[in-house]
Amino acid sequence: MTLDQIRDALPDTARDIKLNLQSVLTSTVLTPAQLWGVAVTAAAAARSPVLRDALLCSAREHVDAAVIDDALAAASLMAMNNVYYRFRHQVAKDVYSTKPARLRMSRLAKPATNKLDFELYSLAASAINGCEMCVRAHEHEVVAGGLSEEAVHDAVRIAATVHAAAVSLELIDLERAMPAVAA
Repeated sequence: MTLDQIRDALPDTARDIKLNLQSVLTSTVLTPAQLWGVAVTAAAAARSPVLRDALLCSAREHVDAAVIDDALAAASLMAMNNVYYRFRHQVAKDVYSTKPARLRMSRLAKPATNKLDFELYSLAASAINGCEMCVRAHEHEVVAGGLSEEAVHDAVRIAATVHAAAVSLELIDLERAMPAVAA
């Protein structure tokens, strides 16, 4: 499915998401690499293969393979890091926060594109995954690296909307199943 087909397929209950999905992908603050990298990261973090594939297809029209590779790597790493660091933050015991993570995450230091964009992709995944500690750390890094708070805001708006589109796509399956359940 293309991105347009996905928007068209969204149920009426997701009309706002349909409109937002179109508008957030036209940011004037983010570079194309940042915009499409965040969108691909968000779709992968939202675990929606259909939306991920549609965004990958659209992204390939605007950015090179290194951006897509970093976006998918960020989603993958944050799937691990967000669980680990969210646990440490939620438990709030020194015994856990003083232990070394001993989790390999060298891609953060050596991305295929650049560290700033990789941090932005990681911020988007961390927002979706709900890790406060990671959100704060990545937001700090991207602002310290020179991105504006408006750019951060746009990235999180994209992540939130892509995540909502993934949830809305699940509603289509649910709506199809409802008549069968009622029968």
